[in-house]
Amino acid sequence: MIRFFSKEEEYRLIEAIREAEQHTSGEVRVHLEQDSKGDILEEAWEVFFRLGMHETRTRAGVLIFLAPERREFSIIGDEGITQLATPHFWEEERDLMQSFFRKGEFVEGLCQAIVKVGEKLKAFFPREEDDENELSNDISYGAEPPK
Repeated sequence: MIRFFSKEEEYRLIEAIREAEQHTSGEVRVHLEQDSKGDILEEAWEVFFRLGMHETRTRAGVLIFLAPERREFSIIGDEGITQLATPHFWEEERDLMQSFFRKGEFVEGLCQAIVKVGEKLKAFFPREEDDENELSNDISYGAEPPK
């Protein structure tokens, strides 16, 4: 299993996810893949479905998929988002992450992007009174089973 983040860094990322989800019914996950070999988008979608992200009530799940060894990442959103979003919806978050990643500041880049994702989701999927956290906020790694 890949170990890219320390426990403290994972905690910061999980807190960023909690903050992002505080005002939206959308769900955010971060996944790191060690043995990524294929098309980054195809792999991201495989993980998206394996983690059950397509099963949320509002279909507003967002996956940030990282392949650190390849220095690649992808941000994808479920159909509830893609029906409402512009074609370049995640470019701001992508560019923000890239600027931090180039400096080796992976956690800071992810945390800031996660919060921005939450802000975008809030506009389309505001938190409702009966909203519940449908997906784990934990960082997932490699081929481990979904939490």
